Amino acid sequence: MALIQVNFLSESLMRTVPFQVILPVDKLAFPGMPQRENKPFKTLYLLHGIFGNYTDWVSGTNIQRWAEEKDLAVVMPSGDNYFYIDQTDPHNYYGEFIGRELVEITRKMFPLSGKREDTFIAGLSMGGYGAIRNGLKYHDTFGYIGGLSSAMVIDGLEARTNDHPFFIERRDFAESIFGDLAEVKESDKNPEWLVKKLTDEHAELPKMYLACGTEDSLLEANRKLWNFLRASGAEVTCEEGPGGHEWDFWNRYIKKFIDWLPLEENAEAGVNSGNVGI
Repeated sequence: MALIQVNFLSESLMRTVPFQVILPVDKLAFPGMPQRENKPFKTLYLLHGIFGNYTDWVSGTNIQRWAEEKDLAVVMPSGDNYFYIDQTDPHNYYGEFIGRELVEITRKMFPLSGKREDTFIAGLSMGGYGAIRNGLKYHDTFGYIGGLSSAMVIDGLEARTNDHPFFIERRDFAESIFGDLAEVKESDKNPEWLVKKLTDEHAELPKMYLACGTEDSLLEANRKLWNFLRASGAEVTCEEGPGGHEWDFWNRYIKKFIDWLPLEENAEAGVNSGNVGI
């Protein structure tokens, strides 16, 4: 398994930024074993949660092993604490970075498929929101979306104050991310608004897999989104399971998401490091 760290100068963010790539190009095929067909890799763009960075998924889950088993390339960028949307004043165009620039640059660097049906986006918590929002906004790029414990915080933003002791719950933090809070619901920062817009335009919505733990404080907000998507006719799979807002849950459900994706049936061609039983 090739685990690659890249630093590149981002036009969307106007600074050099890192990301990590899991690329299953180094499987060994011993004599008599089948070899993988030489073709571009299906790709998952995988987003971390708040306080995290591009290393979170590799250190917190078994994503590396599962990606290798399925011949899946995984690209993991950093989104800082900016919810993967565009903030104009500091030139933090994180939505454009995730939805356009990162896809374009990784397709230039690595043997990745350029097909919509081979291109996926997912994330946890803040990254779940970012995956849903950007997967819908850039629906011509992404064919499948995954959201785990997604931070669906749009409802109630306009009522926030600065009295809360935790900064991510304060009004000034929300304004620094989303701008005018009175306008968020009727903008492309609201996934429900995007679904309505795309439905009115008769656009093809990405297929979605959404999950949340039964002990997670975000469960009701996720259920609300699930009910809206079902009522809108979106093709969505929704699952609840034991667990809170923590890595044990995300480790289990990122595996479920990968199993749900349309990946290779015979990806077992070749062996990876440590797997020498033949």
